[in-house]
Amino acid sequence: MNNASPQAAPTDGPTAGTLVLAGTPIGDPADAPPRLATELAAADVVAAEDTRRLRRLAQALGVQPAGRVVSYFEGNESGRTPELVEALLRGERVLLVTDAGMPSVSDPGYRLVAAAVAQDVRVTAVPGPSAVLTALALSGLPVDRFCFEGFLPRKQGERLSRLRENERERRTQVYFESPRRLDDALAAMAEVFGPERRAAVCRELTKTYEEVKRGGLGELAAWAADGEVRGEITVVVEGAPAPGPGDVDADELVARVRAREEAGERRKEAIAAVAAEAGVPKRDVFDAVVAAKKSGA
Repeated sequence: MNNASPQAAPTDGPTAGTLVLAGTPIGDPADAPPRLATELAAADVVAAEDTRRLRRLAQALGVQPAGRVVSYFEGNESGRTPELVEALLRGERVLLVTDAGMPSVSDPGYRLVAAAVAQDVRVTAVPGPSAVLTALALSGLPVDRFCFEGFLPRKQGERLSRLRENERERRTQVYFESPRRLDDALAAMAEVFGPERRAAVCRELTKTYEEVKRGGLGELAAWAADGEVRGEITVVVEGAPAPGPGDVDADELVARVRAREEAGERRKEAIAAVAAEAGVPKRDVFDAVVAAKKSGA
């Protein structure tokens, strides 16, 4: 018989709070989602990329943040994240806002979201304006499939290298760019993607001087180089065209066949599959494979 005294049940700790990611206007304060004002008034902590801009926005919305306001920007993101996670674990409601658009999308936020998820803290969002989606919708380019590339590297060599990675990307591409580097970025895009590739430069979206300039990359590069372009810039670029006969070189055809063979396909089936996906006759693929074998490549 066990005569040991029963142990007291463990006391439950505080219920974890909630991290709220809130979208903010990309220009016109009237575009703010109605829930933003509600969250500003209810949050225990408001973490803002720029506290001064937050206070101006709150004033425009006619609301006063009830909780404490702290800065959360690129320079202090790593150091402040543990502090905010501690607040969440104490049961507080933390609202994260950036200067414009959605936190984490080329803005601070990813580290905090990842840290909160690791602690099993609830993360939710107040959807709001997005420069990416707004520019896509206004561009006049296909929007059924797209990819977001953020900012290109500042250095020319690294910029060209990144663009070459996307040279054959079939989806519409969206980039953010500084107005100071726009002419260099468009010139690099024209060099890599070709001057006739369609694109749209969207600046000052939803603001007084909103402008969408559409055309080929060569034309847009000349336009940007001809004068000073100001404001927040989003560039939308048409995806690469589907490959046609002769567009895929022989070395790539051989590499694709070999990859399929290594995966277990018979050569005949591999050649047929590669020909179908590349849009070329099976004979062209077969000849490329035979020529590579003869050359020892």
